[in-house]
Amino acid sequence: MVATEPERLVKSKQRVADHGEVFTPAWMVEDMLNLVKDESERIDSRFLEPACGSGNFLIPVLKRKLATVQGRYGNSDFEKKHYALLALMSIYGVELLPDNVADCRANMIEVFSSYLQLSSEDMFYKAAEYVLTNNIVNGDAMTMRNSVGDAIMFPEWGYLGRGKFQRRDFRFDTLAQRSAFGEEDTLFANLGKQELFTPSKTYPPLTVADLAL
Repeated sequence: MVATEPERLVKSKQRVADHGEVFTPAWMVEDMLNLVKDESERIDSRFLEPACGSGNFLIPVLKRKLATVQGRYGNSDFEKKHYALLALMSIYGVELLPDNVADCRANMIEVFSSYLQLSSEDMFYKAAEYVLTNNIVNGDAMTMRNSVGDAIMFPEWGYLGRGKFQRRDFRFDTLAQRSAFGEEDTLFANLGKQELFTPSKTYPPLTVADLAL
């Protein structure tokens, strides 16, 4: 029997002291995701981790979604690749520390590319890199500002079919307002839907080749 290394939950004592950085153990992540099992396995359900670290939550979510892709579209290379990209597009993260951002993006693209058996020169690999650059943001989820002080923006991706994706950009603070819309006695209860549901920018339909440029 081969002994396994204990899971690493901290990078250094100094980082714990400076930033309170302690990673969630894998068993706890799986237990938490099992509480929302159907959503965690739905290809287009959106997940946002406001302190994503190196991807302890986001990577298991991606693996669950890719398992669904395989079950539904495993017999069609075209559909499998496009729905795998949609699964990646539905996962978002904000992280304060730049090295964690880099690690999270690298870890997620490793899972994605391993599933599709992609080289770094593949069009889908480059498209995934572009998606992760936009979806995993270096910033502060409390202030909803990125590392240079601008409002955090997130793309809302949708698959139109036939290899085309729709992108609409929203400010993170607007998305937070949308989640509270309709609740009684909230700050946003008196706002109209148009004020909260209007994207900052809408793009024409995009292909994987467009994203890979």
